[in-house]
Amino acid sequence: MIMEGDKVKTIDYKKLTLDLMFLIAGCILCAFATTSILKPNGLITGGITGISIMMDKLLHIKYTYIYYVLSILILTIAWLALGKREGFKIITVSLFFPVILIIFDRLHISSIHNDLMLASIYYGIISGLGCGLILKRGFSFGGTDTLAKIFHHKIFPFISISEILLGIDAVIIISSAIIYGMNIALYAVISQIIFMKAMDTVLFGFGSKKVQIEIISEKHEEITDYILHKIKRGVSTYQIKGGYMNLTRIKMVTICSPRESMLIKRFIAHKDVNAFVNVIPVISVWGKGAGFDSLIEEG
Repeated sequence: MIMEGDKVKTIDYKKLTLDLMFLIAGCILCAFATTSILKPNGLITGGITGISIMMDKLLHIKYTYIYYVLSILILTIAWLALGKREGFKIITVSLFFPVILIIFDRLHISSIHNDLMLASIYYGIISGLGCGLILKRGFSFGGTDTLAKIFHHKIFPFISISEILLGIDAVIIISSAIIYGMNIALYAVISQIIFMKAMDTVLFGFGSKKVQIEIISEKHEEITDYILHKIKRGVSTYQIKGGYMNLTRIKMVTICSPRESMLIKRFIAHKDVNAFVNVIPVISVWGKGAGFDSLIEEG
């Protein structure tokens, strides 16, 4: 147990163990991808990994040490600019991952050689999986995403964090084209796309597991009753006004599985062929409900 103000907080050792296992596995995958695939093939990527490798080429200082210094620098800036809470989120990875990176760099594990396309694909997959494992347990690398957050809060509040992050990574990749050539920059774009897809797969699974259905129908009471009692899903209702007829109508909204959406569609088709139904894929749903992900990480 630990004291938090006047409250006693019990440590969940099972959750802590899982967090550390995910963190170690993620860091190992990312370190392996960087030291055994990316760097030996002369490839580049976005983020502070890409900055470190380019500075290695320009300054002739080992990129692993540059990465460590940049991580600590960004951590310090985040602590000062965004507060202690943000600093605690990234301090573990900022101190832990560079050490593993240095260890793997000294091991000289051989991997893919003389096939830049294959190396780009493998780097994107392995590094994306590793990063996904780390983010899934609530950790943060504290890299260019943290810089984007700082720029958003302190300098460019009118620009979204994702747009700033995209701009930072674009600058890094364009710089790599100047230093390494256009071919390497193109491979960097490919590996970055695969990296994002692999990371999203770890975080949210393959494809959409849930759909959001928006229904406008004169039979809204019967449809609501069917969803609540037969499908056993929650329904939210809203009053809306159509732009063409200027009539006030009821819109129903529910989230369910794709299979359940087909059952709802059949019922609506039987009750009201003039109903309007809008189906939206949902990446993930957090909260209480059948098949929904818990807001609290399970131990």
